[in-house]
Amino acid sequence: MPDSWAISSVDLHLDLAGPQVRAGLEAALREAVRGGRLLPRTRLPSSRALATDLGIARNTVADCYAQLVAEGWLAARQGSGTWVAERVPAPAAVTGPPPPAAARQARYDLRTWAPDVAAFPRQAWLAAGRKALATAPALALSYTDPRGLPELRTALAGYLARARGVAVTPDRVVVCAGFAQGLELVCEAMRARGATTLAAEALGHSQHWRIAEKCGLSVTAVPVDNSGAVLGNLDGADALLLTPTHQFPLGVPLAPARRRRAAEWASSAGAVIIEDDYDGELRYDRPAVGALQALAPEHVVYAGTASKSLAPGLRLGWLVLPARLMDEVVAVKAGAGRLSSSLDQLTLAEFISSGAYDRQVRRVRLAYRRRRDRLVAALHASAPQVRVTGIAAGLHAVLRLPPGPREDGLVARAARHGLAVEGLSAYAMPGHDGGGPALVVGYATPPGHAYSTAVARLCAVLAPG
Repeated sequence: MPDSWAISSVDLHLDLAGPQVRAGLEAALREAVRGGRLLPRTRLPSSRALATDLGIARNTVADCYAQLVAEGWLAARQGSGTWVAERVPAPAAVTGPPPPAAARQARYDLRTWAPDVAAFPRQAWLAAGRKALATAPALALSYTDPRGLPELRTALAGYLARARGVAVTPDRVVVCAGFAQGLELVCEAMRARGATTLAAEALGHSQHWRIAEKCGLSVTAVPVDNSGAVLGNLDGADALLLTPTHQFPLGVPLAPARRRRAAEWASSAGAVIIEDDYDGELRYDRPAVGALQALAPEHVVYAGTASKSLAPGLRLGWLVLPARLMDEVVAVKAGAGRLSSSLDQLTLAEFISSGAYDRQVRRVRLAYRRRRDRLVAALHASAPQVRVTGIAAGLHAVLRLPPGPREDGLVARAARHGLAVEGLSAYAMPGHDGGGPALVVGYATPPGHAYSTAVARLCAVLAPG
């Protein structure tokens, strides 16, 4: 008899209790279905395969299947096997209070947290993955260098030098799972070297400040204005976290004199700047602003990701490190087992090398610029009292409010209109603000078919009177 029945089956874990084998098997299968371990339409092993796996007679399994089919737990058809039957689910138990009204009604997400994931280039990514996997050495699928696969580090080094002006060689690149993980790796490595204090922009992602604090660093605030971070007294800081290309959330580049001041401070103090190249590729009305890292490569950690250009679900980012931090960061990453998928790394390497990544960046840059222009035009027509700033690059706009309206009141009003938006104060460190009431509105997240409605509802919220 051919062995196809054995290798085409599926594994099924069952505990048979009691002296009666058939009764024990029926009870185990009923409980697996009732408890949700076997979901509707789950195909069961053939009677021959399950009997072999359990060491019991095939007729016992066949009789058990027939009984459970008769009871409605299973379904079967000649030539198609046996599977878990569809059943009406039991009503879910209520374990807590209902979600807040804002969460229930937020049909349109205008927050800044994600791009339009529907723009992910599925076919081009699949093509890159097929080509990369077909030519990859077998060792690429084994346990790999914690820095990342050499194919991706080489591709990234070439791209970052060409497109972002980074001073980089492949041996200085570490692949990570996005900016948050990269920041954590650097903070842990610096803490192990004796660092105690991270200075960060007073407006930014609170998650990043929490990561630094979790790693044992105290976080101090650096004020920001319309020229970016105000680099005054940095005495006592071992590191400085900056978004110099596109300050988040104000949306302005760091002024040239301040860029030079930051590089000079790091060099003279022996400190480290962590450069979050936030939205560095997504520019619209201005020339590209090169990476700060090029001014002081041995004192700046450059960090970037594919989260906005491709999709955050890929969990792919990268660090370009000074030589003195390389071994420590790699050791932290290796010690925690924080490795990235080799298949995704190979695919991204091919995607970059083939030119598909450049094409994707240009494609989404054009699409997001059109979205931004529609938002600005609609606000100008419906809410001219609102001043729109920070829109030369990135995926969000800052809407400066006139005297009178309160941030929290407008956020609540937007929620009643089915919109999720955030006030600028939500991004401020305690004791700081953004220079007046404002909303931070992301225009990338709503899918294309819903964008016009989302903008219209926002205009209705902000319209005077």
